[in-house]
Amino acid sequence: MREIRIYLPKPQFQVGEKCFLDEEGSNHLLKVLKVKAQTLITLFNGQGLEAQALVLESKKLAEVLIQSVSERYVESNLNLTLGQVISKGDRMEYILQKATELGVSEITPLFSSRCVVKLDDKRLEKKVVSWQKIVINACEQCGRSVVPKVNNPMDLKDYLNCDTDALNLILDPKSQVHLKDLPLPQGKIRLLTGPEGGLSDEEVEIAKSLGFQGINLGPRILRTETAPIVALSILGALFGDL
Repeated sequence: MREIRIYLPKPQFQVGEKCFLDEEGSNHLLKVLKVKAQTLITLFNGQGLEAQALVLESKKLAEVLIQSVSERYVESNLNLTLGQVISKGDRMEYILQKATELGVSEITPLFSSRCVVKLDDKRLEKKVVSWQKIVINACEQCGRSVVPKVNNPMDLKDYLNCDTDALNLILDPKSQVHLKDLPLPQGKIRLLTGPEGGLSDEEVEIAKSLGFQGINLGPRILRTETAPIVALSILGALFGDL
């Protein structure tokens, strides 16, 4: 049976401590996975701490008894962040999930000139909460104990002016530079990818003028949900732990 991992955002775990999972975690454990009492599960707090815990008799909320506590660190040696122009529906969710599995530490949703998603403030706030849950679920599945942060969405022009000391990369099919041509990265890497239809030529040129390096992923045009995953995989294989 595969390891059952549940996110529980507590600063510390204590051996012998009894605690309740939240409604979402309880529902997943008891109704989806149908876990019975006396089953051993793994809790993680999103900051690198894990606990082995025994499921107790539970009704609405799952109660667990912590048996042991340990640190777990399976993070990439690369400080990878992703700036992703928001895509429609499950494409964005797919990107968030796979980027988490590939080791990104931070994801910033972006608005650009070709972004087709239009959200008011209230819906946008709900989206960020939903996206963060997708990232947490991906951590539960892939074994990460540190949860990447989904930042509040921002305009592309504002994102371009942040973290100018980082290695800033932008996917550009017209570039002659490939990821394998880069020297070993030092410090933070920011990868910027566009929406359906890509970034406009003007946006790419503005990014380059602000220090972004254009990167070509090959002779074929990749979909918006494929390109960032390919780029992150190549970075992980060339310079990281893949």
